[in-house]
Amino acid sequence: MTRSVTTKNVREETTVGDGRCPDCETETVIHDPDRRELVCEECGLVLSEDPIDYGPEWRAFDAREHEELSRVGAPLTQSMHDRGLTTTIDWRNRDANGHSMDAGKHGQLHRLRVWQERIRTKNAGERNLKYALSEIDRMVSALGVPNPVKETASVIYRQALDRDLIRGRSIEGVATSALYMSCRKSNIPRSLEEVTAVSRVEQREIGRTYRYIADELDINLEPTNPRQFVPRFCSELDVSSDVETTAIDIIDETTELGLHSGKSPTGFAAAAIYAAGLLCDETIPQRAVAETAQTTVVTVRNRYREQLDAIDESVTA
Repeated sequence: MTRSVTTKNVREETTVGDGRCPDCETETVIHDPDRRELVCEECGLVLSEDPIDYGPEWRAFDAREHEELSRVGAPLTQSMHDRGLTTTIDWRNRDANGHSMDAGKHGQLHRLRVWQERIRTKNAGERNLKYALSEIDRMVSALGVPNPVKETASVIYRQALDRDLIRGRSIEGVATSALYMSCRKSNIPRSLEEVTAVSRVEQREIGRTYRYIADELDINLEPTNPRQFVPRFCSELDVSSDVETTAIDIIDETTELGLHSGKSPTGFAAAAIYAAGLLCDETIPQRAVAETAQTTVVTVRNRYREQLDAIDESVTA
């Protein structure tokens, strides 16, 4: 038995808002992708038909076709001083059809590129912002963190610039602090020592600038959980999954006891991995663990003993 489908003009916000059919009052409204309609599955009422398609009029079946057919530029980004609203003159010396240009045009294009780079920044403030964002981009590439971290770091730096928090501080120090803050906000496990290794300023300046900017911008960050470092450290040490699981259990138990308070999260995670290796009968050199976590062998030795003692005491109690 087929059900006849009737068309009725109904306001779109009523049908889309709650998904309820205004005729039979059931929540059985579905979207028909073939006809591009909103139809009630129960009574057959057409709630919306011929919607506006805001997508492109062309179809692409792979990345190459998408790139060739697309007629728009890259999306706006906070990681560029002009947010990506600029013109770039290609270095390949080819025209719009992809044909190579004659030698007489090469010199002219080179001069155009030079002047294009010069006029992209109008004053010293924009030049400093361009340099700071390029530093963030360089450190993001060196740390191997995703692009959303770079975007967040760029936003934090712009906020500090608008609040005039950079006065009296180095551009590199503020940029590095913004990146470290972005890693913590995004739950990307990167220690202060790792960020310092790719920066051009000392760790003490980064820490001081980080605390100042976080306080002025009212950015409240939770303390770093040592378990965030365990998967990456275990991957670099090439240990078994049993060691990784045991290390996380050790951190969870000792964290509940408050043993991690006031201790370096990377050193605490490294000690848990070494202790997990002992419990799983897997040999992991202390020096290798310490070098992976960028800490000292003494720290690993002291922390793993504290962790095992605390677990034994909790079990006996």
